[in-house]
Amino acid sequence: MMRIEIPQLETERLILRGPQLSDFEAVAAFFASDRSKFVGGPMSAEQAWRTLALEAGHWALRGYGRWIVAERDTNAPVGNIGLWFPHGWPEPEIGWDLFEGFEGKGYATEAATAARSYAYDVLGWDTAISLVDPNNTASRKLAQRMGARHDGDFTHERFGTVQIWRHLSPDELVNGGMEAYA
Repeated sequence: MMRIEIPQLETERLILRGPQLSDFEAVAAFFASDRSKFVGGPMSAEQAWRTLALEAGHWALRGYGRWIVAERDTNAPVGNIGLWFPHGWPEPEIGWDLFEGFEGKGYATEAATAARSYAYDVLGWDTAISLVDPNNTASRKLAQRMGARHDGDFTHERFGTVQIWRHLSPDELVNGGMEAYA
């Protein structure tokens, strides 16, 4: 059996961990819902299974990926957030999918900020983007909360035209950026 080492990150309220078989029900529910319309859904349970497997496979192929985010207190999966760079993407991304019932708690911002810190501090990235559907107001607002700026558009073969949101660089974060005052 192939083993993939996925680092676990912890924030004040969350644990970012590798995907597990026990996460399938939450992932399938997300992808069956209208919440997934900006990321390829809604889709069947069979397609959701493939999506969960490709999330794990991204870790094997790239050495990084998106974590399942779980509440620290309950271990309930709240989303799938992290680093993403599949073939066809313009450059490495910080991406987020937040599951039904967990919006409005700041979880996506908390987890995406931890993922960005990992990208910069551990992987040595000097920039990151987030691709956002122009109609996805919640994702656009999250990118803005993190200090990202609209940096043009990108046309993807499956998702159409999406906005590129450029995150603050490590230097901007250290030298007066939003995390300098945390």
